[in-house]
Amino acid sequence: CGEHDVETPHGRIRCTMKGVPKGDRPVILTFHDIGLNHKTCWDTLFNHEDMSEIMQHFAVCHVDAPGQHEGANTFSTGYEYPSMDQLAETLPLVLKHFGLKSVIAMGIGAGAYILTRFALDYPNMVEGLMLININPCAQGWMDWAAHKISGWTHAMPDMLITHLFGKEEINHNHDLIATYRHHILNDMNQFNLHLFVKAYESRRDLEIERPVPGVNVRTLKCPSLLVVGDSSPAVDAVVECNTKLDPTKTTLKVIMDDRRPDYLTSLFSLQPGKLTEAFKYFIQGMGYSKYLGFSRFVPAASMTRLARSRTASGSSVASDGNRSRSHTTEGNRSRSHTNEGSRGRSHTDGTANNNVDQSVPKSTEVSC
Repeated sequence: CGEHDVETPHGRIRCTMKGVPKGDRPVILTFHDIGLNHKTCWDTLFNHEDMSEIMQHFAVCHVDAPGQHEGANTFSTGYEYPSMDQLAETLPLVLKHFGLKSVIAMGIGAGAYILTRFALDYPNMVEGLMLININPCAQGWMDWAAHKISGWTHAMPDMLITHLFGKEEINHNHDLIATYRHHILNDMNQFNLHLFVKAYESRRDLEIERPVPGVNVRTLKCPSLLVVGDSSPAVDAVVECNTKLDPTKTTLKVIMDDRRPDYLTSLFSLQPGKLTEAFKYFIQGMGYSKYLGFSRFVPAASMTRLARSRTASGSSVASDGNRSRSHTTEGNRSRSHTNEGSRGRSHTDGTANNNVDQSVPKSTEVSC
């Protein structure tokens, strides 16, 4: 456990390793969003009691974007901040620094974009991806113009808040918003943050396509779990991303917090167990269930059904009468409502629903 500065052609990358890599087991690699660093983004989730079981068997490597960690020195004037593509290119050097062969990557927002680019360019290094609030598209010119006109000094804190939280959270959870606004203004190096935000806003399309039999397209090769809050500002982008990925390897998970359905940063604080449980099911589907105590969440029969759903292709898996019914619609969002008191089963059905006809882009959302 400790902090390491990894030298790369695109600058020094601060990494925090927790735990010791074990044999050929992958390490969990995280990357944060704009306006955050690894502590403000991931601490609440990884300090949750249910995550301790995962950390007993998997080491974790947190990556901070250049200049975003606590106490970072201000970059010199004229410093050229790395692009999103260049940040993705630094990650193989991070793996080499720690002697790692492969990772299970977990990213949010800008971090999700960087990790997706990493997985596209270095598929042999990424065994799985958990992508929260992923937006695979370049920024629209209207958003860019609005930020240019209003000016960075005034717009950046407000822009980051609207990026991180939905309207419901902004209008009603004033204490939480005030906490993150204070963090952005007082804990982050403003000059460095400006450069990171600018790099994210200058990103290009990931140009991924849903696989079609007989056609070679650019897409993710590894199992992928897309996660978004029901009222997140990124929900449309995540659903759009889902339609571009292989439905036999992709799971779309929409998390609803009945008390305050909104962006996942609040869920980190309110119900991090939901994210932990979703991540556990994801790891189980990748073949690492022997390291995790799934009996706490779901009976063995449901676990078998989840494993089957990962290998199925071209058709939906029907729901049992005791489970929630999921409806898949073309193009637009749909929701499947779970039975109360059946936490584990809702995850099982949510995973199965992504096995759809590959010839027609479809998307499924699961609220839990």
